[in-house]
Amino acid sequence: MSSKTYREALADAMHSAMYNFDNTIIIGQGVADFKGLFGTTSNLAKMYPKRVIETPLAEDSIAGICLGAALNGIYPINTHIRADFGLLVFNQLINLGAKYKYMFGGIFEVPIMMRMIVGRSWGQGAQHSQSLQSLLAHIPGLVVVMPSSPKSIINSYRYAIEKHRSPVIMFEHRLLYEISFEDNDQLYDNVSIFGSVIARVGKDLTIVATSIMVLESKRAAIYLERFGIDVEIIDLNSISHPDESLIIESVRKTGRLLVCDTSWKAYGVAAEINRIINEHDPKLLKEPSRSLTMQPSPCPTAKVLEDMYYPDMKDIVSAAIKLIKGGIETNIELPKKESMTSYYKHFKGPF
Repeated sequence: MSSKTYREALADAMHSAMYNFDNTIIIGQGVADFKGLFGTTSNLAKMYPKRVIETPLAEDSIAGICLGAALNGIYPINTHIRADFGLLVFNQLINLGAKYKYMFGGIFEVPIMMRMIVGRSWGQGAQHSQSLQSLLAHIPGLVVVMPSSPKSIINSYRYAIEKHRSPVIMFEHRLLYEISFEDNDQLYDNVSIFGSVIARVGKDLTIVATSIMVLESKRAAIYLERFGIDVEIIDLNSISHPDESLIIESVRKTGRLLVCDTSWKAYGVAAEINRIINEHDPKLLKEPSRSLTMQPSPCPTAKVLEDMYYPDMKDIVSAAIKLIKGGIETNIELPKKESMTSYYKHFKGPF
């Protein structure tokens, strides 16, 4: 049985893109660095010196270059070592890239991939840890994906580069980079490329999760199994184009819904998933749904506060018990609070 880390899958996707398509360029900060954007573009600058382009701190300008390149037959992969820095490309991406195909009746296409790294690790603080997927998923013309596994990376990155003729934003969680995944999860074989997938089959509770929260939900499901609670997990995968019918049918089966996201609750992914159920048929729910997200404040830097700021396995287990048992007293002991940066391998990067 083979295994692959999240980082290795990203590196494979980048190598494949450069090898198979000579119109592809990789452009951004750190891409030509000897550590290669946390190991995902390593050696590519030596192999393709004219197509791997290191840039200064000028995100808005670089995005404009990518836009012009895409309009002229080049496929840019624009990288952002922090999703927070992607805020500087919003004018180019939202006002222009997302709208050109619509405004010009399909004559102009803007195939671009933007890779944005999100998530916690060793005290990133308020300006280096934001998960901004909901901001971009709100915009028609953009596809937003948060792959939680190597298989999702391989499938979605290949499709975006080979087939999709509009901007795609990939949010990669830094805590996933070092995780090794066994390549035996057949549930992901037939996933819709920009859709959602059932990552675990269950009957008592539906958890809809994004990115690293898919893995935390799986840990919680294994813990709850010993108490006879059977959890179904939906890996949202695509934030902008979730598989609504998949979510609805799962909630129809379980009657309970918990949404676990890496960002804030208000006007976010959790709100959108709840909207889907409530507009379709709120009577599917036996209990009011719950949402687990970051606390409604900027991210603290101190580790003890950071651990309180992000939801984790313990929070998921607690929310699941409340949804299934209601106010009934239970003898289910909650798992001990453990920092996600202690359980998962620490993120390693040059910055």
